[in-house]
Amino acid sequence: MNIQTVGVIGAGVMGIGVAQNLAQTGHQVLLVDISENILDKAKYEIRNNIRFQGLFKKSDCQESPNSIIEKIEFSTNYKILENADFVVENVTEKWDIKREIYPVLDSICPADCVFAANTSAIPITRIASTTKRADKVVGIHFMNPVPMKPMVEMIRGYHTSDTTIETAKQMLTQMGKECIIVNDSPGFVSNRVLMLTINEAVFLLQDQVAAVEDIDKIFKSCFGHKMGPLETADLIGLDTILFSIEVLYENFNDSKYRPCPLLKKMVDAGLHGRKSGKGFYVYQ
Repeated sequence: MNIQTVGVIGAGVMGIGVAQNLAQTGHQVLLVDISENILDKAKYEIRNNIRFQGLFKKSDCQESPNSIIEKIEFSTNYKILENADFVVENVTEKWDIKREIYPVLDSICPADCVFAANTSAIPITRIASTTKRADKVVGIHFMNPVPMKPMVEMIRGYHTSDTTIETAKQMLTQMGKECIIVNDSPGFVSNRVLMLTINEAVFLLQDQVAAVEDIDKIFKSCFGHKMGPLETADLIGLDTILFSIEVLYENFNDSKYRPCPLLKKMVDAGLHGRKSGKGFYVYQ
C-alpha cells in the first residue's frame, strides 16, 4: 500500500508534530480540529518549528517552510478525510472525547483506511471497539518533539491484524522512523514506567525532599538522562501527564497510580508546562 494522504486529528502539540513530520516527508496531510483559531495557531507553530529545527538539526529536506505548509490542508470538517489512506488521532487523553471521534471517522474514511491512535495510556482494544474495523486499529505512541524522535512505540490491540501492523510500519518508514511493537495494556511500556516516575518526582517536590532543579539534576548527572522527570513533564504537558496517570489509576485500580495533589493543583492553575509558558520551570 502506497500511503500518500494522511489524516491527522487534533492540532495540539502532538498533532502539530505529526502533521509537520508527515509534510516534511512528502505526504499530503489533512489536519482536522474543532476551530479555525486552533488551526491558525497550528499553522504558526509548524512554521516556527520548521525554522527552529533547522537551527540545530541538518535535514535532507531543503524545502522552505511555506512549501511544507502547502502540503497541509487545515479544516474543521471531517469530510476531507473521505480519501485518506491512513489516519492518526491525537486528541486529548480523555476517553469521553476520544470515543466520540472514531465512529465519525468510521463513517467517512475508506474501508481500507487504517486508524492509528496516538495515545499515552488508553487501551487500543477499547478504542477499536468503537469502530467497525477493529482489525485496522493500531496504537502509535509518538514521542515529543515528533519530527526529531526516530523511534515510536507501536501497540497491537486484541484484533489488530498483521496487515495493519505492516501498513503502519510502512508509514513510519516513510516518515523516517522505526518502531518497537508491544501488546496492548493501559500505558503500554513507556508510560506505565514514565508516568509513575514523573508522578513520584512531583511527590518529592510536594514533600520538600528536594528542589525542582536538584530532582532533575540527579537524573541527568547520575543516570545520564538527557532530561529530568520534571523537565520531561513540562515538555509533555502537565495536563497530559495528569490525564494519563488518571487513566492508569482507573484501569488498574492500584494506589501506586494515585495522582499527586500538587500535580492536580498545578493543572487547575493552568501551569501546563512549555505550552502555557510555565510549569515546573518558566519559559519565554
